[in-house]
Amino acid sequence: MSKITTSKKYTVWIWILSIVIPIAVAVLFTVRIPGVERMGFLPPTYATINAITAILLIAAVIQIKKGNRKTHELLMKTAIGCSVLFLLMYVVYHMTSDSTSYGGEGVIRYVYFFLLISHILLSITVIPFVLITYVRAILGDFVRHKKLARITYPLWLYVAVTGVIVYFMISPYYV
Repeated sequence: MSKITTSKKYTVWIWILSIVIPIAVAVLFTVRIPGVERMGFLPPTYATINAITAILLIAAVIQIKKGNRKTHELLMKTAIGCSVLFLLMYVVYHMTSDSTSYGGEGVIRYVYFFLLISHILLSITVIPFVLITYVRAILGDFVRHKKLARITYPLWLYVAVTGVIVYFMISPYYV
């Protein structure tokens, strides 16, 4: 099978996942698991995973700049794994717990909602970027991988970092 054929097959799956994941998350937000106690330990856990993802992304860029391709690859695969783990925990938490309202007032309230909304929108936007960048690497298309990674990296890093900031801003309001 040629690289072009393989790339096209991946592209179809990438776009399917990029559409299905946000829709599935939105639908699962409407589902409540009966009889399961609120899992209050999850928000600090998935905030920590976001922080680890950010550290992994920074470390991966440092490693590739040093020419350590294998270490870079391992760090990136781990970052993807952390993002998947985050998503699973996030969905489970929201299937077992009511949403928490932000209680801050004044300018900080606008800052919080700006960070939250940009975090959510970019977390959806970054899905195809991460997947396409990853596929280009596994197919050995490093020129195009590097070109797209220059866009993917800051988007993904922003999502990881703002996830931690949003958690710290809302954590005083968890019941």
